[in-house]
Amino acid sequence: MTREGFWAQQRVLITGHTGFKGCWLALRLKMLGAEVHGLALEPDTSPALFHRIGLAREMSSRKLDIRDLDALTKSVREIRPGIVFHLAAQSLVRRSYAQPIDTWATNVMGTAHVLLSVADLGSPCIVVAVTTDKVYANREWVHPYREADRLGGHDPYSASKAASELLIESWRKSFLAGTNVRLAVARAGNVIGGGDWAEDRIVPDIVRALSRGAPIQVRNPAATRPWQHVLDPLDGYLTLAEALTRSDDPTIQGAFNFGPDADATRTVRMLVEEVLKHWPGRWEHIGADGAPHEAGLLSLATDKARHVLGWRPRWGFEQAIRETVEWYRHVERGAEPLKLCREQIARYAEAA
Repeated sequence: MTREGFWAQQRVLITGHTGFKGCWLALRLKMLGAEVHGLALEPDTSPALFHRIGLAREMSSRKLDIRDLDALTKSVREIRPGIVFHLAAQSLVRRSYAQPIDTWATNVMGTAHVLLSVADLGSPCIVVAVTTDKVYANREWVHPYREADRLGGHDPYSASKAASELLIESWRKSFLAGTNVRLAVARAGNVIGGGDWAEDRIVPDIVRALSRGAPIQVRNPAATRPWQHVLDPLDGYLTLAEALTRSDDPTIQGAFNFGPDADATRTVRMLVEEVLKHWPGRWEHIGADGAPHEAGLLSLATDKARHVLGWRPRWGFEQAIRETVEWYRHVERGAEPLKLCREQIARYAEAA
């Protein structure tokens, strides 16, 4: 659980702060009193949460491609962060089939560049590298995956994220042992919340359909995922960073799953039907013929985060859906997105 007083005046760097999760993380950190810096490309969605909430006015924001090692190293040296959250990635499964080389270059070499630039600082630094729940070799098990389970990945996105974790572990052992850099990995996925307008993601697709009065088209209604509101895994990332500052215990410098309680692991059909309770409409099954491979069953065990970090999710499935749908509906009716984000963050903090 995040300690509210810890973050005041912390100098924090977020890579990928213009993305959906990066925006929410930056805003949460600002509300906690941190000095927040960001390095990222321009948002690749329209609309984009980064622009809708005016985040460039709330923090120090630099446009940068993490595949450019020289530019990255220069910027990190100028910022001199004490804590780094590495979120920058090509994070879409279906896009990774169309752009596999860019996906691997960003997710693997980009991660290597971030670690190089941090080591170049020569000063104490905490790094939380964010990957995904899709790093596991998915065997369509009904039981949840644990941190020690084998890594893998069918699609280029999942495989590149698994490869980045192998790189991180190698880097820790080869270059960071005995240094003042502490490094851990956060695994989470199937994150929902207001302000996500990415392509080929179920909630943005639902919102786009409902906004124009069209039926929601569902490829695989039986697919099962551990749905969670964006603020829950972000709280996990913050809690993990705090733990790294307090201890050099190698148990903490490893990988952690952040996911919902077991009852939030629901099918796509159940997700869609829960959304329709708050935003009336209809859905239709269009089938997945010719679509790229996607896992059918996926859930994470979060025992390690609960026992080692004292973290647990605060918003269950129904509340996560309600908060998400209400955000989009209020924005559609003219509400200020930044105000809505701040109000949800405040409610989430009170839930502690």
